[in-house]
Parts: sequence; structure tokens; C-alpha cells
Amino acid sequence: MGKKDEKVEAVLRLVKKQSPLTFKQEKFCNRECVERFMKVKGDNVKKAAKQLISCLSWRQNFDIERLGAEEFSTELSDGVAYISGHDGESRPVIIFRFKNDYQKLRTQKQFTRLVAFTIETAISSMSRNAEQSFVLLFDASFFRSSSAFVNLLLATLKIIADNYPCRLYKAFIIDPPSFFSYLWKGIRPFVELSTVTMIVSSLDYDEPLDISHVSSNPRSASLRFDASSIKSTATIGSASSRFAFTVSQNSLKPWYLSFTDTSPYNPAASSSTAAQVSPLSARSLSFASPAARGFKDAKPAACRKSLFPSTPLPEKTKSVSYRKTPRPSFFQSPAMFFRRENNVGGGGEKSREAFVPYLKFYRRPYDETAYRSKLRGPRGFVSVVSSHRGSRHVSFSQRF
Repeated sequence: MGKKDEKVEAVLRLVKKQSPLTFKQEKFCNRECVERFMKVKGDNVKKAAKQLISCLSWRQNFDIERLGAEEFSTELSDGVAYISGHDGESRPVIIFRFKNDYQKLRTQKQFTRLVAFTIETAISSMSRNAEQSFVLLFDASFFRSSSAFVNLLLATLKIIADNYPCRLYKAFIIDPPSFFSYLWKGIRPFVELSTVTMIVSSLDYDEPLDISHVSSNPRSASLRFDASSIKSTATIGSASSRFAFTVSQNSLKPWYLSFTDTSPYNPAASSSTAAQVSPLSARSLSFASPAARGFKDAKPAACRKSLFPSTPLPEKTKSVSYRKTPRPSFFQSPAMFFRRENNVGGGGEKSREAFVPYLKFYRRPYDETAYRSKLRGPRGFVSVVSSHRGSRHVSFSQRF
């Protein structure tokens, strides 16, 4: 018997000395379980035995051995806590999507039982040859209050640290509330599992919209309005300056319309138009604009003086244009304000790279029918069949 086995036996003797163990408790306190408690306590026999006794008492008080899926039918239908799948190392990936008012509608005991039920389900789905740990994805996008989310997060991490030591591989907090980063910086040194907890933003993984193909499309480019392709004939004045009434010597047709530019600003037509204007054709020209009538002092409407005096406009000053930075809005996701590494505690490039393998689990839609089909037994420990054991994740649309 090695030195490590002697310490395991010493821990079990201290636990049994406190109170005799039941059959289920003896099954729970196997060698691997005791080694995990010793590892978290630095191979200290007394401290490991004390935490193991506390864990056994907690399991008995909350009746962990009799947890069943029928107790959490509402949570399963809403997708509050479930297992999204297994990663490349056969570790189950747990997703928590609590709402902002969950603690107001549920008691602390109901919340603890739900967390324990999900973790026990994940443990029962682990392969014996794989690492006995799980990954936690905590979706905080439904929370508006930072303090409410902190209370829920600390309660979850405490349950895992006290009763499931060395089980948490990594924990990701996704899109926390606005001021959570400042609270996390203050409480992080006192949280036992803070070293494996990372904060990420889902906006860092959104692909930008590619619209480069729009400008290269010849058909879409031909539909655009090109002002240079339109040759304007009237520069200043009314649009009626494009037409002119010309007087003829024929008595049956004393005048006719012409579509030439007869405005006084056209040098080619100004001389001929002035010669054709006479008192006899004044009535015909009454429908035209002042510019078409041949008045040399015609001015555009913007330059004429009004009968009523108006307040003079201030003199235009040359403004210097600066590059404007778009201001983030609170109507958008609060994660936009804390995407930088110096703002988010525990964030940065390292956290973003670590979350990439689990992004597909976070974005995978929840299917209650497929998830319930993997649960076995009305009571007792339930298990989720791992995808590495020949079962494939099937969505609701693929099943029917």
C-alpha cells in the first residue's frame, strides 16, 4: 500500500468515525472521490475529511439521491439548465440560462436542487476512460441587474467548489450585465474557482456583414442614379424656361411651342428671343417664367428680395470636420461596453481563444424533445447518452 492509499484510508476512517455510512454513501466515497477532496485541500487529511463530511451532510439534506426530471419540468421546457453535448475530450458541456427574476420565483432549495440535478446528470454521462470533469457555460444575457447575477453566480460556484471539487474544467460567463466587471474584480480574489472562470462576449465572434459583392454587381450598379448622365438645360429659374412660345405670321397658327432652351442665360438663344418678343406676344408669354420672357434682370427665387423683411442669416464659418466615433447605446447589448481586456476581469485574447471550441454548444438551439429522450428513469440518477457512444445530436426538425 502506497503513501497515497494510506491517506485515502485515513480520510475514510475519520469520516466513518464521525457517523456510520450508508450503502449509497459508501458507494459515493470511492477512491477517486476521496482523492479529489484531498487534491483540493493540498493532501491534508483532516481538511479533506472535514469537507467530505460536509458534502455528505449536504447531499442528505437536499436528498440528492432522489432527484428526478419530473421535478424540473418547467426548467426543462424553458431550457434553463441542460447539457448541450460533449466536447472533443468527452467532457459534458452544461449550459445555464437563468432569467433575471428566477430567484424571485424559486426558493434557494429549488435552485440548489436544479444545479445538483444538472451536475449529477452530467457526471452520469461521463465516460470512465475520459477526464471526470465538465464545462460550464453561464449565459448572463438575460440579466439586467449585476448584483442579482453575482448572487446567482457565487451560489453556483460555491455548490461546485464545496460538493464537486476538481470537477469543473472551465467556466465561461457570457455577456454579463453592464457593471458586473467591477463587482467581479472586487470579489474574484475570494472565489475559489475564479482561476478557471472566464468572461467572454458573444459579440467578439459575430462575423461582419460582407457587402463587397454589391458594388461589383453590374446590374445593381446600373440601377443607381448618375447625375452626370443627365444634361441640364436650365441652370437657374423655373422649369418652364425649357419651353418658349414663338410668334408666327400664319393667322391660323399665330404661335407654337418650341423645346429649345430660350432662357436669357443661353447665349445662342438670347438674341433671337429678344427679337421675337413684342407687345402682341405678351399674352402668350404670360405662362412662361420671368427668365423665359426675356427680362435681363431676372433673378432666381433665392436671390430676390421679399416684401417682408427677414432676419439675416449668420455668416457661414468654415467648420473643421473631425472623425466621429460612434457612441455605444444602452439599448444595445451591455457587453459592448466591456469588450476590452482592461475592463473585463479575466477577459482578453486568452479567454476568447479558449471559448472557440464551445461556441457551437452555446449557439446550438435547445430541443426539449431530443433532450428528454436522452433522460432515463422517472427517479434516481438520470443519464445523458454521450455523442461519442454512437448517439448523434438530432434537432427537432430532423426528428420529424
